[in-house]
Amino acid sequence: MNLTQKHALTVTGRPDGQPMMFAHGFGCDQNMWRFVAPEFMDTHRVVLFDHVGAGRSDLRAYDDRRYSSLDGYASDVLEIVHDLDLHDVVFVGHSVSAMIGVLAAVREPGRFAKLVLVGPSPRYIDDGDYVGGFGRADIEAMLESLDSNYLGWSSAMAPVIVGNPDRPELGQELTQSFCATDPAIARKFARVTFLSDNRADLAKLRTPALILQCADDVIAPSVVGDYVHEHLEGSTLVAMNATGHCPNLSAPGETVAAIKAYL
Repeated sequence: MNLTQKHALTVTGRPDGQPMMFAHGFGCDQNMWRFVAPEFMDTHRVVLFDHVGAGRSDLRAYDDRRYSSLDGYASDVLEIVHDLDLHDVVFVGHSVSAMIGVLAAVREPGRFAKLVLVGPSPRYIDDGDYVGGFGRADIEAMLESLDSNYLGWSSAMAPVIVGNPDRPELGQELTQSFCATDPAIARKFARVTFLSDNRADLAKLRTPALILQCADDVIAPSVVGDYVHEHLEGSTLVAMNATGHCPNLSAPGETVAAIKAYL
């Protein structure tokens, strides 16, 4: 199976431009970047893809063992980088893909120029002095709800995740995206995402990183953004006016401006 088929790989923009990869978060697909990625097509070679199980990816490529941790998804990123022979990559990762990008850049730092981490969290569960935003019981209850009624969970959680209650169309879009994801794979990806602990990996990163932190983000609250900034040497933290967890949908103009200012 070629990678174009596996990940619904799309390569656009300037052929001789610096490569720029956009990676979506849990329950989403590359369509979530439709307001952001086009703004870089005049200057960059833009690479969009779907994680296996999401969007138009080939579900036959899913492997329980490979995707039992975020390392498997990082391996996918590196496979794409090698297949397209990409160097000096700007990797833009939303939510869980922020940590996937960190893992990929730790493994092959020579391939990456900069990371843009949108709403990153190295661990969602509180642990001692560390505040991730959720108690373990909260996460277990969420995963149990997801297992028993994925569509119901999606309808209830998507509007909370995206925030912006005055713009219900955003919650509706995220709900539809969640519901379009293969439920069996989504349940497994949720466990990998919300039970992961990548705090130790932050100290291994040598690639410069921009952290985009939204206000009122229930998934990755500001204290988590502060933690990531503190533990990523040489990182830049931008506190956005955007609210919720999906500024690529709710505030694409501010997201684009912040990325361009950093680059």
